[in-house]
Amino acid sequence: MKKKVFVCAFIAVCLSIVAYGTTAYFSYEDTATNVITAGDVKIELQEWAIPDTGGDPVPFEDVIDVQPGMAVSKIVEVKNTGHQPAWVRISVDKAIQLAAGVDGEADLSLIKLDINDQYWIERDGYYYYYTMLTPGNTTEYLFSSVVFSESMDNMYQYSKAIIEVTAQATQVANNGDSVLEAAGWPNAQ
Repeated sequence: MKKKVFVCAFIAVCLSIVAYGTTAYFSYEDTATNVITAGDVKIELQEWAIPDTGGDPVPFEDVIDVQPGMAVSKIVEVKNTGHQPAWVRISVDKAIQLAAGVDGEADLSLIKLDINDQYWIERDGYYYYYTMLTPGNTTEYLFSSVVFSESMDNMYQYSKAIIEVTAQATQVANNGDSVLEAAGWPNAQ
């Protein structure tokens, strides 16, 4: 009887070894490495001016000796320098730095920008470009001049007008059907 149990156990061990060998012969392993590269969203804020003598636009430079009633050429555009379409928005902050020793509060409404509302819409303190900006292309101008009111009085002599322009972009892919529906805008600074 012990021989029968030993033979049965021996057969069970042999069968398990054969079964283990069989599974080893039918196994296969392989490794695949996949690389997914994300696109980029990259823009460049461009500021131009038409010289007083006329001609082609040149890079904008600070202007000195502005008088009430004058309009200063300042053309603001955004170029898509990335490889993906982008939604674009711009914030514009105006400030007047009065000359030393001058008392009073500056009236920012005396400085006007000729906003291009054919291509830009204002919402929540930003101007949004209506259409997506494809790679290599430039937006229509946001504004092309800064106008100083004729009603600026002596309080504004030797003052400085500061127009700070900040452009932001976010991806178009899987990001709403319009610039106003887009998410992922950088936080306000």
